[in-house]
Parts: sequence; C-alpha cells; structure tokens
Amino acid sequence: MRGLRRTRWAATAASAWVQCAAGGSYCFGVYSEALKASQGFDQSSLDHVAFFKDLGANVGLLSGLLASWAPLGLRRPWLVLLAGAAQSLAGYLPIWLAVTGAIRQPPAMLICLCMLVAAHAQTFYNTADVVTAVENFPDRRGTVIGIMKGFLGLSGAILVQLYHTFFDGKPSSFILMLAVLPSSLSLILMYFVEVCPKTDRGAYDKKFLDAFSLIALCLAGYLMLVIIGQSFYIKIPSTIQFAIFVALMVLLGSLFSIVMKADAESKALDEIISDERVALVGDKKNDGETATSGSGSELVPSGENLNLLQAMGKIDFWLLFFAMSCGMGSGLATVNNISQIGSSLGYAASKTSTLVSLWSIWNFLGRFSAGYVSDYFLRKNCISRPFFIAITLVFMSIGHLTIASGITGSLYIGSILVGMCYGAQWSLMPSITSEIFGLTHFGTIFNTVAIASPTGSYILSVRVVGYVYDMESVDGHACMGKHCFALSFGIMSAVCLIGSTVAFWLSFRSRKFYRQVIYARLQTD
Repeated sequence: MRGLRRTRWAATAASAWVQCAAGGSYCFGVYSEALKASQGFDQSSLDHVAFFKDLGANVGLLSGLLASWAPLGLRRPWLVLLAGAAQSLAGYLPIWLAVTGAIRQPPAMLICLCMLVAAHAQTFYNTADVVTAVENFPDRRGTVIGIMKGFLGLSGAILVQLYHTFFDGKPSSFILMLAVLPSSLSLILMYFVEVCPKTDRGAYDKKFLDAFSLIALCLAGYLMLVIIGQSFYIKIPSTIQFAIFVALMVLLGSLFSIVMKADAESKALDEIISDERVALVGDKKNDGETATSGSGSELVPSGENLNLLQAMGKIDFWLLFFAMSCGMGSGLATVNNISQIGSSLGYAASKTSTLVSLWSIWNFLGRFSAGYVSDYFLRKNCISRPFFIAITLVFMSIGHLTIASGITGSLYIGSILVGMCYGAQWSLMPSITSEIFGLTHFGTIFNTVAIASPTGSYILSVRVVGYVYDMESVDGHACMGKHCFALSFGIMSAVCLIGSTVAFWLSFRSRKFYRQVIYARLQTD
C-alpha cells in the first residue's frame, strides 16, 4: 500500500476488497454438514442456525446508527469496520472451537447466537463501505452502490474458490479463515476507507468508475466460467486450482492500478486548476471585476436528511419496505429452497450445486446493472429509481411462474430471472433511500428497510413454501414432482405483482421530487 494517498479512489478500491471478504454468510453450505455432524444436530436444529445467520446478515440497524454517528461533523467509517472485525472474530472463533472439539459441545442456542454475531459483522462491513462510497460520489450513487453491492454479491464465489485452493476437505479450517480474513483485511485497509473532499469532476469520475465496473464484470465473467468448468470435474488438480486463484487475485489487484492512475491524473488536474486560479486572481486585480470560482452553481440539496423516526413517519418509507418484503423476501425464499426444488424435479445433485454457485453471479449482475442503468436513465430521461424497483418485481413474478411450471429447464431460466432481480433490488433500495430521505442518516435508514428481506423470507419461506411442501409430501417422505413447489411459487408470483403495484405507486408519488430535486441537481454536473 506504500505510495497510496487517502483519496476517493483508494477508498473505493479498499472498500471493494473488504466487500469481497465480507460474504461469509453466503458460504454456510461449505461447512454446514461439518457443523451438523460435530454438534449432533438434526435438520431442524441446523435450520435454526441458518435462520439466525440470515437474521444477523440482514438486520443492520446498529451498523447504521454507528455509521450515522458524526462527532464534530466527521464520519468514522473505520470505527464501523473495527466493530465488524470484532464481531467476525467473536462469532466464528467459538464455532470453530466447537467444530474442532477444542471445547465441550455448547448448547444449540449458543451456536445460533454465535452465528448471529458472525453474520451480523457483514452488515458493518457493508454499511461502512456503501455509506463511504455514496458520500464520496453523491452524484454517481447508483453506480457506486452497484459496484459495492456487486462485489459483496461475488464474495461468496470468491471465498469458495479460496476454500477449494487452500482448505478443500477441511471445512473447520475454512471457519477459522472466515474469522481471521475479513477481520485482518478490514484492519489493514480501514485507513483508506474514508470520506474524502468533494470535487466537481463529473466526466473524470465517470471514467474511473467505468474502469472499476469493467473489472467487476470481468471478475464475474471469470468466476462464472470457473464455476461451470468445475461442475464438469469431480476433482480439479491442485496446481490448476492454484492457478485459478492466482488469476482471481490478479483481477482484484488491478483495482489498485486504477487507483494509481486516478491519483496521477488527479495531481495533474490539481496543478492545472491551481494555475487557473492564479490567473483569475490576476484578472481580478487588473480589471477590478468580481470573478467567480469555477466550482459551478450551488447544488440543490438531495433530500430532507430525515432521521430514522422521521423517515418511518413517511408513507414512502412503508411503501418501499412493503415492496422490498415482496421482492427480497421471495428472492431469499427461492435461494434457500433451490436445492430442494432441484431434487423434487429430478435434477442431479451436481446440477443443483452448480445452480447454487451461479446464483452469486446472477445476483452480482443484477446489483451491478441496476445501479448503472438506473443512473443512466435518471440522468438522461429523469426516470426515477422506484420505477426500476417495480420493473424488477414484474420480472421476478415471471421468474417465479417459470419455476412453478416445472417444465424442462424452468429452474435454470427462473433462477436467472429471480437472481438478477433480487440483486437489482439490493442495489436500488439504498439508492432510493439516500435520495428520498437524505444522506445524514442514510446508513440507519437503509439498514432498517433491509429488515424487509428476512421478514418477507420468513413469511414466504416458512409459512408458504415450507407449509405447501409438507402438505404435498406423502407420509413424511421427500416430495417428488412439479406439484411440490407449484402452488407456493404461484403465490410468490402473485405477491411480487402486488409489490410491483406498490412500487409503481411510490414511483408516481416521488416523480415530482425526482424531477425538481434529483434530476435538476444532476444536470449541474
């Protein structure tokens, strides 16, 4: 890291690396069997641990409050990362000790609480990185949120490759790595994750953000090819697996080459601006005229800067929350049951495993593309972001119907649609929150809206999908056939259409605000 300055670009690259290591909750399947066997859990007990994992990874109110705390008007993202690092260690280390037998078998509830703490660390990493990125690039917030959320979406696939390279067949060692790696990385890089002075360089910002986006797309494409390739082999030679991992690290390392180039160009631009200011001062003295600096007109404020309680008093908050409950809840219910759906439709275990792995790629593509596309159309045609939430819910409804049909290839097509729309909503929701409710308490508010995900998932996964599956099962045996999930996914399709209607309502309500405030501000760039 020698030679790197604390700039917005260094903060973006450092945040991306932290995000790549933060998705330990996405890797539960790697070590769940080892946890189940070592603790003598039945499937119900393991499902309880998984529920606490989902709860911890999605309820980020505390991280939002800490991110909003700004004594003397200064944010403390390093403090949020430090809290996340402490929770990673406090959560995963006891689980590792329990799985390895280093301590006596703890009560199941203690394991659940440790998993809650470990997964909760993810919200601290994510909040610090996303809030910092939005404050550094307030006029490109859709793009930077898409980049941050995209790298988090890929983190599961990246960590799985690390497992195959160094810990294959040793899930207990992988648990220890989940305790140490995110914590160490956040401690090393938190110096750079900082809100930096604003500049008025729209085209300059876009140029390098596009470079970050290109690397993210290359990384996703590379991982997709690796995952598909690995599905054809029972065992990949260790040398090839190591080469795969090295190439992955080279791609991630190229983020810092962008930082170096951006830093060099920034210095050159600063020198030019400094020379122009000297010339302007000279003109003032010679002509006696009042000159203005080249900073442009004053920006229109981007929101009301409401606190959490004030935001919850607005109908827009609850419209967004309900729409996200329908979308994120049904998406999480889908990924949680995708293996069982594949089994009921007669898919081979290797195929369903590949589907689960590819989910992170579709998730990334949705997160990344939604941020980029919504930014483009907001600037070009003043199309508000809630409109895109409504569109994703329509396509998600189609995806659920496709899975419900049970026809050949329906699970592949349906999982792509649902996965991309689910990822898109995770990118759009924080952007909408920051625009409608302001940046001051952004971290707290968007993490509160994110509670819609486990809320919707519990209702749809447990009360709908689980109930219908048990109803269709015969004498407690595994259900086989398309009827096992047809009704439940038909219900989730209808739920997404209802959510889409609510999102269209939010889009209609906020259209004037987007036109007069957000769009007007963007036109000053």
